Amino acid sequence: MKKHLLVFLFFLAQMAFAQQDCTSAIPICSDAAISLTPNGWGSVKEGQVGCLGPNGESNSIWLTFSIETAGTLTFVVTPTGPTAVGIDYDFALYGPNHNCANTGATPLRCSYAGVNSTIINPTGLDMTSTDTTEGGGGDGYVKYIDVLPGQVYHLLLNNYSPLIAPFTLTFGGTAKLLTPFDHNSTQTYQPKPFVQPGPTQNGEIPVCGKIVNYDFSTFSAQILNTNPNFIVKYYASSADSSNDANAITAPTNIDVTNTYYYAISYVDPNSPSNFLNQCREFGQIKFLDKSFTLNPATLTSCSNNNSGTALYDLTTATIGADPIHVLKYYPSMYDLNNGTNEITNPYQYVSAEGSAFVKATNQFGCTATTEITLKFFPLVTARDAELTTCFLETNPSTGLFNLNNAVVTDLGNTSSKKFFPSLIDAVDSTNEILNFANYIAPNGVVYVRVFDNRGCYTVVKITLKVTPPVRSEVLKDKIICIEDKTSLDAGPGFKSYEWSTGATTQVINNVGVGTYWVKLKTGECVTTQTVKVYPSEQPVISNVDISNNTLTVNVIGGTPDYQYSMDNITWQTTNVFSNIARGSYKLYVKDAYDCEPIVITVLVPNLINVITPNGDGVNDTIDYSAIADKQNLILTVFDRFGAKIHQADKSNGYKWDGTIAGKKIPTGTYWYSLTWNENDKKNTAFKFSGWVLVKNRE
Repeated sequence: MKKHLLVFLFFLAQMAFAQQDCTSAIPICSDAAISLTPNGWGSVKEGQVGCLGPNGESNSIWLTFSIETAGTLTFVVTPTGPTAVGIDYDFALYGPNHNCANTGATPLRCSYAGVNSTIINPTGLDMTSTDTTEGGGGDGYVKYIDVLPGQVYHLLLNNYSPLIAPFTLTFGGTAKLLTPFDHNSTQTYQPKPFVQPGPTQNGEIPVCGKIVNYDFSTFSAQILNTNPNFIVKYYASSADSSNDANAITAPTNIDVTNTYYYAISYVDPNSPSNFLNQCREFGQIKFLDKSFTLNPATLTSCSNNNSGTALYDLTTATIGADPIHVLKYYPSMYDLNNGTNEITNPYQYVSAEGSAFVKATNQFGCTATTEITLKFFPLVTARDAELTTCFLETNPSTGLFNLNNAVVTDLGNTSSKKFFPSLIDAVDSTNEILNFANYIAPNGVVYVRVFDNRGCYTVVKITLKVTPPVRSEVLKDKIICIEDKTSLDAGPGFKSYEWSTGATTQVINNVGVGTYWVKLKTGECVTTQTVKVYPSEQPVISNVDISNNTLTVNVIGGTPDYQYSMDNITWQTTNVFSNIARGSYKLYVKDAYDCEPIVITVLVPNLINVITPNGDGVNDTIDYSAIADKQNLILTVFDRFGAKIHQADKSNGYKWDGTIAGKKIPTGTYWYSLTWNENDKKNTAFKFSGWVLVKNRE
């Protein structure tokens, strides 16, 4: 809904009219009350006749009005203001159609009644008085007048008192005064209400500071609201507007501290002398300076990890902007002025030290700019460091580190530290190493985030070095005869030695078979090295082959080369003994370590080469029952083609009588072998082979 221009003629009270003569009387174009303050008289001291008497005007003002509808007309003039008591207002009403040139005309109504100095004394026309004029002894009121449409009257009001005082003038009766500003009545002249200028139609014009060459005429269309036959003029003062002087007709510079005025006038296109052409409504135009300023501000942030940049939230800068301002940020004033390279994410602006610039726009379109200085907090200083520790014996590729011992800051630095396995983790503050005082790791690096109480940080590297075990190159496992002793030498170059035997020397002597350790100290690290003294492996006689008078010894295990003996005195390197007579012997064998020889008993059995199974009791059988105590004793007989023809064992008394299944075999030479395991710890296998001639007679 539009706000209408509610400019009553009562507004005349605030206007600084020059003193009027009859010819320049102020037109009253409304029944509404008016208020004015006469002070002196115009160019001519009029009204020196009639009821005003010979003294005429003192502090006077001339008004004129015309009648729109016939009827009765009354009015009341009431002194106002702090000096209203005892003020003596007189009046003379001329008309209808008074000629101002006739300065001696008799007023239609007149009163110069005296006043009571203790009260406020109104005067005017009322419906009860019967007199039409009165002198000093009157009551201040005279008879109403009957009026007709189109009649024009002039009213002279005179403050006879020496004190200056304003008055109000109100009209009554059944008649109405003529006015072109009739949108509340017949709408004859003004079919639509006038609208005050400004975006909210209240006469207030928001502007952004000083305005150069402002064109007031841009308000005219809004004010007149398409009403025909009206014009608007603009003025720099109320006096100019009331006197229609010095109208602003061209664009002019605006002083926002000043109040400007406008007057709406009717122009009868058919009658330039029409009373309506004198009527004016007034309004004010107040330019409201909506310009504003911003404060320069400084933001300080962390240049983390010596990056040379920092992250800023530009919106936190205290620049004095209003919450409803629209803010835009730019990296330079050039960009701000040209609207280029706007910072679209001012909440996370990455920049080096320098400046950013902000432009604020308020709801009235006014703008202001300022600079935001971008600074760094003092950089967090730290440096790379190195930690060295001894290997862990349980896992020699790793060591136990106290990361807090790494000297990454100077003495007295109050920064805090957190440790991370990777650079990314340190920057993102993820996967923090919580057991930094007991951190087990191999050779490598970790990263430390060094930060101050503002949260600024830098990341440096800690190189981790594990001192590897330093072992003796000369200390080796040994093999000795189990009955022997030896010495163990850990070699030179170690800070100290500590043997499992309790010895603290480089070499320990008289060491038998067993497992030993020595703690070798290099620098501050100790390497425990184990060494073993093994007993030499004894050779084992796997089997003995006896063929006729030749004995062959087969040996496994131990360390070749082997030596053999049958008397533990004379030794030979061959495993074959020849020309061995029948009987029982000791057989000795030793290996390359020359330890105590192993010894077994060797039986060279009686060799039977001829049997004559004819039942005479002489050489009838091959009989080895005499050595039946041997383990796994078996006699096997083969024909000349190698086919097995007989096996003698425990079941048949270890004998053969030259038959196969009870039948005599043909006379001929047969082969046989005698095998057994000796009753010793190794169950040494023996094989005795030979031939036998079997003679069977039919």
